[in-house]
Amino acid sequence: MPDACYTVSAVQTAVDLANTLRPIKGEDALKTVAQLRDFLDDHSPAGPAGHSGSGADRRAGPRRRLTRADLAEVRVLRETVRAVLERANTDAAGAAALINDGLRRSRATPALRHEHDRWWTEVTSDADRCSAHLAATTLSSLASVIATLGPARLGVCAGLNCRAAFVDLSRNGSKQYCTRNCAHRASVAAYRSRQSQG
Repeated sequence: MPDACYTVSAVQTAVDLANTLRPIKGEDALKTVAQLRDFLDDHSPAGPAGHSGSGADRRAGPRRRLTRADLAEVRVLRETVRAVLERANTDAAGAAALINDGLRRSRATPALRHEHDRWWTEVTSDADRCSAHLAATTLSSLASVIATLGPARLGVCAGLNCRAAFVDLSRNGSKQYCTRNCAHRASVAAYRSRQSQG
């Protein structure tokens, strides 16, 4: 259940940012400024429950020409977001320190908003950098998940050949794999292993 400080889309932005790097597969989908532009276009912010409009334009942050410096800053942020997702379950205090440091560096500030007859809070940045706005969105949403559902809801896929990051927003909070495909592959591998031993 989403808390007032994050939306499912903000959480998904954090996960998607972390997963632009697939270390086991050696894939990096954030190597160029064009890839950064595509990522930002695909993850434009929206208001509560996915509402968009004039409020979304206000929260989108500065729309300016992206540079290699922007790309470098977002790649550093990606390392932080991925580290939070990897560590939260085993080192919640360390993950919290990473979040707090990232929010401080991005000059993140909570704000109360009203749109479509609904109030909600969001965390924004007044810094004129796309990485700062992305940090405010992603890190505050992960912080809110930890505060609302607990640090065990953040993790990486148990699939040995995957290790994609995920956030478990399900009711029972028992997710171990990033997708059903990875869960199925692990189940098949376990079955085959048992058959070969028997």
